[in-house]
Amino acid sequence: MYERTTLPNGLRVLSSTMPHVRSVSTGIFVGAGSRYEDDSVAGASHFLEHMLFKGTAKRPEPQMISRAIESVGGIMNASTDREATLYYTKVARDHFAIALDVLADMYNAPLFQPDEIERERGVILEELAMTYDHPDSLADMLIDKALWPDQAMGRDVGGTRESVGGITREQLAAYHAQQYVPANTVVAVAGNVEHHEVVESVAALLGNGQAAGETLAMHPVEPDEDQGVRVEVVNRKTDQAHLCLAVDGPAANSDDRYAVDLLNTVLGEGMSSRLFVELRERRGLAYDVHSSAMHYRDCGALLVTCGVDTANATEAIKAVLREWDGVQQGVTEEELSRAVEYAVGRLGLRLEDTRAVMGWMGGQELLRNHVRTPEEVVANIRGVTPEQVTEAARRYFGPAVYRFSAVGPFRSQARFEKLLAA
Repeated sequence: MYERTTLPNGLRVLSSTMPHVRSVSTGIFVGAGSRYEDDSVAGASHFLEHMLFKGTAKRPEPQMISRAIESVGGIMNASTDREATLYYTKVARDHFAIALDVLADMYNAPLFQPDEIERERGVILEELAMTYDHPDSLADMLIDKALWPDQAMGRDVGGTRESVGGITREQLAAYHAQQYVPANTVVAVAGNVEHHEVVESVAALLGNGQAAGETLAMHPVEPDEDQGVRVEVVNRKTDQAHLCLAVDGPAANSDDRYAVDLLNTVLGEGMSSRLFVELRERRGLAYDVHSSAMHYRDCGALLVTCGVDTANATEAIKAVLREWDGVQQGVTEEELSRAVEYAVGRLGLRLEDTRAVMGWMGGQELLRNHVRTPEEVVANIRGVTPEQVTEAARRYFGPAVYRFSAVGPFRSQARFEKLLAA
């Protein structure tokens, strides 16, 4: 599926040749994210991501960066998460060279102009405010805090108003110099392009940089000293209550990762999942209810989110807990078979897109130092048994480990603590 070359400076270059498509997606993945930051500079990775779009030595005006891609009909964006930052483009095959040139220019030579920093600081503060203004986004942020309190994993990736307000130009430049180095970077390309062309092009633009000193290490997840229920509630006048219910889950390389993924599919992926059928089809409690599994280097989570009428919050929580109890009693062969085919089918559909293939390669290479092929993943999925799914449900679910967040007209969290501890 892919080829890999490591340049003399430590930069890893991966490509997947897809001759049947007309596009090329290119991504630069950097080991920079909120888990690398101290509290005092929380949000620096995200702030830096914004600044790379605000001018370079070669393209000093922000519009020169965006125009170079948009003028050929391409798309360009970036994202910052807890463990990585990604800059990517997707363009027609003929414009691969310009797309890579723009990304390399941004990576190598951001200007950090003081006036642009202050303008973008205001933009980021508005982005943070938008999160707090959307109850569902706020509930998502609160569940992270409940899962991983008082540590980097539980913080908003964007930081806080106070931390973003205090980040200086010198701190951004120093963070860039420390983390944006070849040995901490992966370039991944997928599309109608050959590997030798990719390597030659990347080497010409990014092959001369030398690895600097030690890069920052991730803040590891701190052990949970409190084994009881943890609840985070924001009292807000809303017509709908936004609820998240979560438990800890396996890390990305855990043996039971695939069993948990299929457990998640059985519970809350798609319109035939247990949660959708029970909460929406049978009880009419929610328009949208779903579950998701998250896997990081040293931790993970399995969570359910839904929006319900505020008067139905308790009933909805009880319904979710019943479904969690139900999977601990067992998953049938038929149910698991449907979940397996759902997961395999969705994987196949997703990997028809060059951007998805690029993300598949680059993210795994940066964070795991190994790229699983789709065939490996499918084999692992198909190898899961109903007994393994049931065992995973019993391992991760239980009242002592419930984490919960809610945004709605709730004056106290005591009602939820009592409900979840029962």
